[in-house]
Amino acid sequence: MNSQRKTAALVALCLALITTVSAEENLRVLPETIDGVKPSDMMNTYLRAQAAENFETWKQQYEQRKTPEQIAEYQKTIRAKFTEAIGEFPQRTPLNPQITGVVQRKGYCVEKVIFESQPKHYVSALLFMPDAKKHKQPYPGVLVPCGHSRNAKAYDTYQTMGALLAINGMAALVFDPIDQGERSQMPSQLPELWGTRAHTMIGVGSILLGRNTAWFEIWDGMRGIDYLQSRPEVDPNRIGCTGNSGGGTQTSYLMSLDDRIKAAAPSCYITNFYERILELGAQDAEQNIYGQLAFGMDHADYLMLRAPTPIMICAATKDFFDIRGTWQSFRYAKRLYSRLGFAERIDLLENDAPHNYNILQRQSVVRWMSRWLLGKDKPITEPPIELLTEEETTCSPSGLVMQLPGARSTYDLNRDFEKSLAECRRRLWANTERAELLNQVRKITGIRRLAQIPKPQVEQIAVIERPAYKIKKLILKPQNGLYLPALMFLPNKTPIKNITVYLHEQGKTADAGPDGPIEKLVKSGRLVLAVDIRGIGETQQKSQRYFASHFGSDGQDVYTAYLLARSYVGMRAEDILICARFGLDSAKEQTGNVDLIAVGHLGVPALHAAALEPDMFASVKLVRSLISFSNVIESGRS
Repeated sequence: MNSQRKTAALVALCLALITTVSAEENLRVLPETIDGVKPSDMMNTYLRAQAAENFETWKQQYEQRKTPEQIAEYQKTIRAKFTEAIGEFPQRTPLNPQITGVVQRKGYCVEKVIFESQPKHYVSALLFMPDAKKHKQPYPGVLVPCGHSRNAKAYDTYQTMGALLAINGMAALVFDPIDQGERSQMPSQLPELWGTRAHTMIGVGSILLGRNTAWFEIWDGMRGIDYLQSRPEVDPNRIGCTGNSGGGTQTSYLMSLDDRIKAAAPSCYITNFYERILELGAQDAEQNIYGQLAFGMDHADYLMLRAPTPIMICAATKDFFDIRGTWQSFRYAKRLYSRLGFAERIDLLENDAPHNYNILQRQSVVRWMSRWLLGKDKPITEPPIELLTEEETTCSPSGLVMQLPGARSTYDLNRDFEKSLAECRRRLWANTERAELLNQVRKITGIRRLAQIPKPQVEQIAVIERPAYKIKKLILKPQNGLYLPALMFLPNKTPIKNITVYLHEQGKTADAGPDGPIEKLVKSGRLVLAVDIRGIGETQQKSQRYFASHFGSDGQDVYTAYLLARSYVGMRAEDILICARFGLDSAKEQTGNVDLIAVGHLGVPALHAAALEPDMFASVKLVRSLISFSNVIESGRS
């Protein structure tokens, strides 16, 4: 008898588990694919299509630049938009340079330098100086921003580039980017937090302030040029710039913005945005400038904004930066340089190799710099280089500049800027009409007025019966390529007292089980519409890799939208408004407004929707939501 009871209990437990699993499966709305696209790839596909449209527009605009006057006007316009998107740079302050040591090598010496790109924001660098007995002063100066190596300026490739430039009569400043080498911005988080992940973390808070990670890197580079020009041994009118990978990114930015750069050679970076998004997706924060695709700026523009300044693209056939995009950008730049009569000033090296800065590329870069900065066009042969040890490259006493007295990190600088903006906001809200302020919110987020948002197509998939209520499985289609799976909970006999739109960061099914929060609302007489707004639940991105555990699985999609000047907050707020209006239309006998409940990070778009269309909502309840944007910056973690 005991055995029979145990067996019966086990069977009952199995049936209960099967019932639970079945119920969860039954709440799925979307099919495995729609028009050949998995729901989890919906946003990626949607954004890629927009990127493709932007690239077509870019190509049409390019063909309008024929004469020197048209090209000059284009350069002025795009450069202004680029600068605005990056954010206004600070005032120049004293560099307060320190030379903390000198290492002698055959044919050159290496000075260990620390300077302040902003007050107490320290930059560690190695200055490779030619042998004054062999080369006449003043020398050309070449800035060498490093790529994403942990030890940055100490990495053998970057040391070798500095040495090769110096051996051939050019001074070279090789400096650590933020969160590499000696410049960890959060030393307590080492060794895990550095490089691309750290750059993306800095980007989170920087974007909220209207700038980005690139803002810090570009300014460090510009101040590096200031330092080169301050040295009496360097000719301030003969400045070059070259870097690989992340250093290629920095070189591309610097050469397009800083007129002091007279020759440049970005390596293993230039492709085009469409190919990059197609092959890799958006990358870490400094590679994404707000609205670039929307205002008509692609990788080719980095080359063309300073035309006819001499630029050589170094590329690799097997690079993850797609070589097809590299050649496309080069062709556009070559044609524009040719229109100006300077076809010889733009060139491309394609190295039959993977992502690299190897001897072939280094020799070609130094020959390019020699041609345009020294006036000597000759083959360059790289001799064996005696590298400095890591200890010999260290500029600061502890090997971390953040441990210098009074050092300020990017997080400190962002907090300082946020505090200055807080006072501006206080005055703005005190002295400006609320309607005008909300219009500014609309403009920044791109949220349209409700009357301007088309009503969605709605498809009913199935109906599930539960005791006392039923669940309609619906698909709301705001526009082509976008699908919002929804569950509409309707009480069977109780008159509908109100409408609730229910949003959960884990998806519409998170609180939809028997005896759950949604069931309690339905049994109180409410119509509840639980929805997966875009990128949530069934349409949550699952395949992207870029630091998903730290920044969310949809991080790359968010940055692609950022490049397109689209805000996820804005797009999701519009989804919420669409759903709220649909809920009202579905309960014609009910004349009240919508109660909005948002759990987790969906509180942010929910709050925007309610603030901009307050007449639609009776109440808003936010659960575990972000306290404020300021809090993100004040926390010192972004």
